[in-house]
Amino acid sequence: MTLRTIPIRRAGNRENLFMGGDRELVMFSGLLAGALIFTAQEVRATIFGIGLWFFALFVCRLMAKADPKLRQVYLRHRRFATYYPARSTPFRENTTSQGKQYK
Repeated sequence: MTLRTIPIRRAGNRENLFMGGDRELVMFSGLLAGALIFTAQEVRATIFGIGLWFFALFVCRLMAKADPKLRQVYLRHRRFATYYPARSTPFRENTTSQGKQYK
């Protein structure tokens, strides 16, 4: 009796990218650039907003090319504590079973 193999299709296993970058970052940078353009209503702000949009899109694509889950990895890294103090002391009494596992 042979094992049945089921192929894993690429379409069902892809990262959720938009325009080549992380979906949330690309959309949020587009929202910020659009808000800058429409609130200032000047030619300089429009040029700066479009430049900001293309630069953010370029950076998001580089991030997604390096690692599609880079944003989630960075956010998890930020959640960890900056300092983990040592918990052991020189005065700890190890039992014999604890001491045996290190020999």
